[in-house]
Amino acid sequence: MAGNIRVVAFDLDDTLAVSKSQIDDRMAKLLAQLLGKVDVCIISGGRFEQFDTQVLRHLELDGEARDHLHLMPTCGTRYYRWIEGGWGQVYAEDLSTAAKEHVVTVLVEGAKALGLWEAEPWGDIIEDRGSQITFSALGQKAPVQAKYEWDPDGRKKAALRDYAAERLPELEVRSGGSTSVDVTKKGVDKAYGMGKLIERLGLAKEDVLFVGDRLDEGGNDYPVKAMGIRCVAVSRWQDTAEYVEHLLPSLPYGPSGDV
Repeated sequence: MAGNIRVVAFDLDDTLAVSKSQIDDRMAKLLAQLLGKVDVCIISGGRFEQFDTQVLRHLELDGEARDHLHLMPTCGTRYYRWIEGGWGQVYAEDLSTAAKEHVVTVLVEGAKALGLWEAEPWGDIIEDRGSQITFSALGQKAPVQAKYEWDPDGRKKAALRDYAAERLPELEVRSGGSTSVDVTKKGVDKAYGMGKLIERLGLAKEDVLFVGDRLDEGGNDYPVKAMGIRCVAVSRWQDTAEYVEHLLPSLPYGPSGDV
């Protein structure tokens, strides 16, 4: 299986790190080792700034390794590469102002109708990420444990997702992290991001391996599985670390680079 892997892609929260937290030193070292063998992509619902806080500041990488790191914030609606000494944006599938206003109205109305609107959240409940509007039930700065306890079976998120999807048929509405619902342009999701990466590197789906914690149908990692990419399901970053430790010795190639 590992013989033809040229790219390993990861979700971020609960795959590489605890939700909204920096990666552990063990995971940082494993990512650095992996970048010596293959291209690595991180694709998740947060902004680029979240990627920087959680991952980039804690990686010790040389210029060559950075060249083989691909960052796809907001579920693949944006793409960043190391370009001329800094992280540069390759593309952004931004929503129009009118679309964003409509999405916010629907999410707020839906949360209140379903009894999911928190009177005293930890930070903003609605966040405009340019190419994605994100609803975070407890607020953007909610404690990790509170987030995990809010909706353990996913029913609350599913109810809001269904409410919003019915009223936003022209857009993509997905369950995000443990307390979030994400809205993007139609058809622009993690599968879209993976497709763009495969095209840019001149590879095939068979060359890519994806690791994520929400590969169940309805989860924001599921589109990658549905497009036929090999996937590994995890539930916490320690699972990912153990998998990468076993994967590394079986990877014979150096990074693929741009073709």
